[in-house]
Amino acid sequence: MKSNRVRRGTKTSSFGSPGRINHDATLFYASKLYEGLPKEEKVKYAENPVPIEFMDKIFCESSERMEELPDNSVHLMVTSPPYNVGKEYDENLTLEGYRKFLKTVWQEVYRVLVPGGRACVNVANLGRKPYIPLHAFIVEDMLALGFLMRGEIIWNKASSSSPSTAWGSWLSAANPTLRDIHEYILVFSKGTFTRKRALEKNNTISREEFLEFTKSVWTFPAEQARVVGHPAPFPVELPYRLTQLYTYEGDVVLDPFMGSGQTAIASIKTKRHYVGYDINEEYVKLAERRVRRFTYVQSTPTLFDLIVKEDKEEFEAER
Repeated sequence: MKSNRVRRGTKTSSFGSPGRINHDATLFYASKLYEGLPKEEKVKYAENPVPIEFMDKIFCESSERMEELPDNSVHLMVTSPPYNVGKEYDENLTLEGYRKFLKTVWQEVYRVLVPGGRACVNVANLGRKPYIPLHAFIVEDMLALGFLMRGEIIWNKASSSSPSTAWGSWLSAANPTLRDIHEYILVFSKGTFTRKRALEKNNTISREEFLEFTKSVWTFPAEQARVVGHPAPFPVELPYRLTQLYTYEGDVVLDPFMGSGQTAIASIKTKRHYVGYDINEEYVKLAERRVRRFTYVQSTPTLFDLIVKEDKEEFEAER
């Protein structure tokens, strides 16, 4: 006998709610805890095309002014900013100067993102005496620019982290030192949390990927600098996951600090377009070489592909 019972949705209560069935969180978001934070906007969706001559290009320019990109033209930004700690491509800025520089870039990112477009920042915190929580400063600055924060992902690098011996005081409470085996991926939206999809664009994420990528902790190995030829590369897996999760096929992905080209490679792999910026000419050339190499490998047929093609041609000829 079929039941006529209607499943009621859950709603926020004083004790929280374990379920999330048509969950009504109006009371929670109307609380004073959310006063002063950026809120979703009711804006008309607008999207402008990136000129074809600027598509799938890496520019040897500062991303403080991305003049090649129109307003509302990019669907996702993925990057890992330079850390300003004496690496060859950094300037020796104060923390205040560094935040001001990044904030200029984030403001440009906000301009070029479509409504609902996502911005993902991979960052590691620095130092010990004292510890510098860069991720906290970036969150503060992004919120000040009006970005909506969607959450943060902990990238667990434990399986590939170098065997650090920076214990501080060994087996003593005098001064033990924490050893970072993680980085952060901070996720934001422009204006709204939901993004409009053009009818002709498809999702490409699999069920298994969706279940894994929506977790707040990701575990995969780091990239070795000496293998890539860049001092601070993130693995292609990182922008690949973000691109699969937050964009549709054919979307445009931006990396304002392109480095060795990992975001561009992930974009090609997922059939998206990319635009990148980097002020170091050698790194731009490195990224372009790596993109060309990846594109060549992707387009080169394997022996299996050739056999299948040959069999198909023979079958068609016999019909």
